Amino acid sequence: MASVANPAAWRSVREAALSQVSSESEGITLSVLGTRALLLYRIDEGEHRRREAVGAERLDSIPVLERLLGLPVDLPVPVGSLPQRVEVPGFPHGAVESDTELVTRRAVRPLAVDLAVVPATDWRRGLERAGRFAPFCRRAVLLRRPPCAGLDEILTEAAFYGIGVFVHERDGIRIALQPEAYRPLRHTAAAWHFVEELYGRLG
Repeated sequence: MASVANPAAWRSVREAALSQVSSESEGITLSVLGTRALLLYRIDEGEHRRREAVGAERLDSIPVLERLLGLPVDLPVPVGSLPQRVEVPGFPHGAVESDTELVTRRAVRPLAVDLAVVPATDWRRGLERAGRFAPFCRRAVLLRRPPCAGLDEILTEAAFYGIGVFVHERDGIRIALQPEAYRPLRHTAAAWHFVEELYGRLG
């Protein structure tokens, strides 16, 4: 179940994280990848409006997304040049436009996830859970209370994995370590599926 990030602590996290992400980012808390997280994301308004206008079906199949990634966006491709495994009628409604000769991919990712923040009392467990988001976005762990000792060890290990560290202190959220920028080596169907799942849960 997703919920808008209204609790004071999550608002503080979002405010602290805005220096790391777009000012247009929205926040939502939900259970995903086996953990509770705050996700800061931006809707692609153009794609959102396009999908609503054509009544597009959900894109929740990784094999379908893999086939879509093999097509250029908004560029007609001769049907006869497609690999045999790509069957145009198999695409969900709204993903492509086609006739007997040409197929044109219209679907793109409906949103971008800027940052995932995972709360934790046990920092090692928090790093492990935050690490699950590595293929999809920047990530950080939120320590629910300042560590009594060993912060340097926490920051060293977190930095090795590129995970940011936020600390919930008495006067607010402090960024002890900035999350590493998200630079995917390539676009994957799994990463696209991740944002499609989130997009489907926003409605």
